Amino acid sequence: MRTLEEIISEHKPEILLQVEELKDKNGETTEEVIIKSNLMTESNTLDILSEFYEIPKLESIAENEIDFELVKQLPISFTKKFRLIPISKQNGCLKIAFAPPLDLYALDEVEALFGCSLDTYITHSHVIVNSINRIYEQGKEVTGEIEGDTGISETELQEPKDLIDTDDEAPIIRFVNSLLFQATKEKASDIHIECFEKEVAVRYRKDGILHNVTNVPKKLQSSIISRVKIMAELDIAEKRKPQDGRLRLKVAGRDVDVRISTVPTSWGESVVMRLLDRSSVILSFEELGLTGQKLKTLESLIKRPHGIVLVTGPTGSGKTTSLYAALQRINAPDKKIITIEDPVEYQIQGINQIQVNNKVNLSFANGLRSVLRQDPDVILVGEIRDRETADISIHASLTGHLVFSTLHTNDSASAITRLIDMDIEPFLVSSSLLSIIAQRLVRILCKHCKESYVPADEELRRIGIKRENIPTETLYRPKGCSECVDTGFSGRIAIFEILLMDDEIRNLTLSTADSSTLKKKAVERGLVTLRMDGADKILKGITSIDEVLRVTEEESIEVEAGVS
Repeated sequence: MRTLEEIISEHKPEILLQVEELKDKNGETTEEVIIKSNLMTESNTLDILSEFYEIPKLESIAENEIDFELVKQLPISFTKKFRLIPISKQNGCLKIAFAPPLDLYALDEVEALFGCSLDTYITHSHVIVNSINRIYEQGKEVTGEIEGDTGISETELQEPKDLIDTDDEAPIIRFVNSLLFQATKEKASDIHIECFEKEVAVRYRKDGILHNVTNVPKKLQSSIISRVKIMAELDIAEKRKPQDGRLRLKVAGRDVDVRISTVPTSWGESVVMRLLDRSSVILSFEELGLTGQKLKTLESLIKRPHGIVLVTGPTGSGKTTSLYAALQRINAPDKKIITIEDPVEYQIQGINQIQVNNKVNLSFANGLRSVLRQDPDVILVGEIRDRETADISIHASLTGHLVFSTLHTNDSASAITRLIDMDIEPFLVSSSLLSIIAQRLVRILCKHCKESYVPADEELRRIGIKRENIPTETLYRPKGCSECVDTGFSGRIAIFEILLMDDEIRNLTLSTADSSTLKKKAVERGLVTLRMDGADKILKGITSIDEVLRVTEEESIEVEAGVS
């Protein structure tokens, strides 16, 4: 068997001297040097090591090649630690890929576990890691393996360790991190830990709906809450007042920010952990549910040189996601875009994003004043919470900036009266606002199990759909199957109400008309309300009548669906 130096000398003689120098300098082996350094390309390194080990190489591993039943027999932490993964088993021989350096002990362990000979292949380290992460995404791992994993709390300046790489044995740590692991895998937005008289309840919020996960004995209450507080660097001794914190985790290669809130209740502290996946892809307008004339209207609004576009709705209605989609649409080298957020939920290349920090008095209002001195073209203010922020935003729009922001109101017309209630002069509201967009998120019917039915007259009356507008005389409703965990729904889509500030709406604003008068006038002038947009998605088989009724308030104005 030839030495590694001899093979390098044959294929890449020009780097041999550098390899020797790095070996002496770092006290590493030749193999460690060529793996860690950038002296050769990944492909060349793999070729040389393949020849050295006399093992064939694999440049990649396709997902359909991997037998998940084999992978489930190994702890995920073991496969990541030793950078190996079983692929398939045929004729009593296990095909396995590993990344150098080779650990003979690990291969012996695998051979003993499966009780068969190994057909080994060498590949890149990132190929192994990506394959393991894909298995995680598919949800094929054994749930019990979570119990061998723990998470760690890291500061913002540190790279967090992957949750599935750790192997701490403390039961409370295992439990808390299994909650985080499972919630991230199931794409839950929040984890609720609630203390009651005789037990502690744990619930996940998925697609906007809370689901029970487990109940924990009361005696573990203090330990669980203390563990969460330690991870978020909160005061574990303070149990009488609310606390807020955050931590950053990595779960199967995905960066996850966790915002933590604790409040005292009658039977202990209630903890809510909001999960923000930093690797989430920013959705487009089309993926959010905008189509037809609404899409054209919004695209024209975000290309205006100045003015304010407000997005309204309750917490969790997708306001920030819609604003990010707008920024992504207009993001270009010729535009300076600055955001002030609490927190920064998605990282966008080419956009300056500022995190609100009350500890140093960096509020929305104070940050906005500084942003205006940065010569921006477009500004995103995470939320207008007070008169000061509203006032600065309006004056920014009047001095040549396009401003996006959010406001907590039930519909589009209410945003106008809300601003006036903040003591903003009606003429400023009238002259600065371009549009107000109200939105809600409705769950999408599971495509695997949704069932058609003929709706009753009462259902159609409640939603405002006329029977003659139903193309096939049938609508769809949820049923439930294994694909959607028996919920009948999978994913969510937004419904929108876009109120444009035309001359008549501006005049009503100047006369401080109430929100119902504004809403009625807007409908007369063609406003498609939330209920109408929801009815349109019902007719298209996207969602159900009950789902739209759940997220939209009663609208007294007669609705005719089928037009958007």
